[in-house]
Amino acid sequence: MTVPMAAGRGPKYHRIADTLRAEIQSGELEPGKQLPAETALTSRFGVALPTLRQAIGILRAEGLIESRHGIGTFVKEARRRQRRSRNRYGRARDDQQLLSADFEHRIVFAGREPAPPYVTEAMEIESGTEVVVRRRHLHDKTTGQLEEIGASYLPVDIAGGTFLEQPTVVPKALFLCMEDLSGQQYTHARDAWVSRLPTAGEADIFNLAPGAPVLHVTHTARAAEGNVLEISESIWPADRVMFIDEYEIPEHGQAPEARSDI
Repeated sequence: MTVPMAAGRGPKYHRIADTLRAEIQSGELEPGKQLPAETALTSRFGVALPTLRQAIGILRAEGLIESRHGIGTFVKEARRRQRRSRNRYGRARDDQQLLSADFEHRIVFAGREPAPPYVTEAMEIESGTEVVVRRRHLHDKTTGQLEEIGASYLPVDIAGGTFLEQPTVVPKALFLCMEDLSGQQYTHARDAWVSRLPTAGEADIFNLAPGAPVLHVTHTARAAEGNVLEISESIWPADRVMFIDEYEIPEHGQAPEARSDI
């Protein structure tokens, strides 16, 4: 159902963009469909034209819409999927669904394997220590196209001997299952993103053109005590996704936890 404007306390143009983005992501505004005229949108949201155009500019910059000279503004046929890392946990806690609920999840492996070096380092375990591994493929529900491959690495003392060692899709977000099993809550996460050339296997399974890059994110989640509850990695063709990180800019100087190189 169409709503006038998303609730919230942010600037109006952000809330308008949030509303239209949600309608695009839900399919209410379908790929290729023309957006209503500016006069209709300003009337719907009760704002002036410059405010509306700021919202439209956000969606255009995100690659969700495109303007066709003399015709109007349309939802892009092939838009990039958006990952808003800061919003994912809260949404999943609220609706008790999978983190990527819009995809068809296929678990291609579940069981124990020796942890890769970066996992043993993060978990502070000895080289060769076994962890529970869950490997997944995520497909577009409509087209069946493979959109993401990934894996999660879980401590054996929490996930071992549980349903997480079975190659079945979990009933809710994996982190919620881990919280139930461990009695601990996820409180801190770190995402590290890199762009790289795919392995031969990745290029084949995604059917990538020669030289096409992938984006690879490694996600480390810890409990309040500092112990690692999960390390996961996800890989996408680089031309299909967009990472968006929105945050408040401090008014006064603050000492950073770590300096930024760029």
